[in-house]
Amino acid sequence: MQGKIYIVGLGPGDPNMFLNPAINAIKEADVVIGYKYYFQFIQSFLQEGTACLDTGMKQETQRAEIAFEYAEQGKKVAVISSGDAGIYGMSPLIYEMAEKRDSNVEIELIPGISAFQAAAAKLGAPIGHDTVILSLSDLLTPWELIEKRIKAAVFGDFVTVLYNPKSKGRYWQIYRLQEIFLEERSPETPVAIVRQVGRDEEHIEMSTLADVDLEKVDMFSLVVIGNSQSYISKNNKFITPRGYYGKYSENGKPGPLIMQKSFATIAEELKGKDLPLATKWALLHLIHTSADFQMLDLLKVRNDAMNVWYDKLKNGGVIITDVTMITSGIRKAACERMGIEVKCYLHDPRVADLAEKHKITRTQAGIRLAVEDHPDALYVFGNAPTALIELTALMRSKNFAPMGIIASPVGFVNVQESKHRVKSFAKLPAVIIEGRKGGSTLAATIVNSVLSLDDAKELKPGRDV
Repeated sequence: MQGKIYIVGLGPGDPNMFLNPAINAIKEADVVIGYKYYFQFIQSFLQEGTACLDTGMKQETQRAEIAFEYAEQGKKVAVISSGDAGIYGMSPLIYEMAEKRDSNVEIELIPGISAFQAAAAKLGAPIGHDTVILSLSDLLTPWELIEKRIKAAVFGDFVTVLYNPKSKGRYWQIYRLQEIFLEERSPETPVAIVRQVGRDEEHIEMSTLADVDLEKVDMFSLVVIGNSQSYISKNNKFITPRGYYGKYSENGKPGPLIMQKSFATIAEELKGKDLPLATKWALLHLIHTSADFQMLDLLKVRNDAMNVWYDKLKNGGVIITDVTMITSGIRKAACERMGIEVKCYLHDPRVADLAEKHKITRTQAGIRLAVEDHPDALYVFGNAPTALIELTALMRSKNFAPMGIIASPVGFVNVQESKHRVKSFAKLPAVIIEGRKGGSTLAATIVNSVLSLDDAKELKPGRDV
């Protein structure tokens, strides 16, 4: 009589998650072989007289050998694994041993619900996009190879599920993994520790890549790390979107999607640059607008200007522009949300008379009027160096300091001089585009990067695009 080996995946531990083929295989078995911990889950399915053989932890090879010995005697043998027997389970050993023994014993693999699937169902939808499953155990795989795979998972922006993440004698590896992930992925990336999923002792803890308490991880735990799009929803569900659309682009509008893809491309080229987050955020906007990576050298942020301005403007304020083109380019939705008033005095009815009276340009006249009304505003220049020179002269003569200056006039006459004048105010928060380059579009872009600074951590375009 020819025997048979069933390789059975029991699922994560809850008998309610056993699949019918697994139950039937256990009922048919003359012998069940496995680690003793798992026998408690199958007692109700065992037939009278079925032998249960425990080979102990880390004795997988012995299990396989015993299975063939009984099967070659004509017995039906069930070799049990938790989860799915094909994922870090017994199936590779059984099939390899069959080949080495040149055995004719029939082998049938019975799939089970893997622990990572059960954990994902408990968390929400963390594996909604491409996912990598890694074991951190270096018992059978050299750590050098495991680390290469970790880096590949990070570089590929995969959701990553960790099996065998940590044990009493193997504890430092998961800290090294965290270090590698933080080099590429946001500290706010969702991370979940799921312990004893599907069992009475089940415990779930959600955190972030930076704050996760790795001391709570053990061999009964799975760790799930999100990709760059993953987030925790308002009802505390771990969600990874099916595509790279961003949390402010649920409707799939083409503008935000294209901008987000552009940001990702630019960020990749800026990788390795030692830049403050606010400066990097401004550069993403500027390079996206201009396709000019020279902005990396031309942009100068003084006195933590962007953070200072965001803190002041998030509760309202006034922005003064030298020309109306900048006003048109500043995101209206952001201004409405934050209570910001954007003003340009160029078409104020008083401007023409003031310009004629003092023989100055209309933009200079507009700045004189603006200073009288709003000396503490953020002043933005993208066109007229004469207007910027006018403001700096008034700051000296009237001894006042505005919230700050964005100095981005463009051209060949007085442009560089106007920017050098801004630098003479050593304590003034300012953003300057050096040299002759600039323009109203870039000036508005800098303002938009300031108004969306709360989105900078995720390096996504933001809600007001």
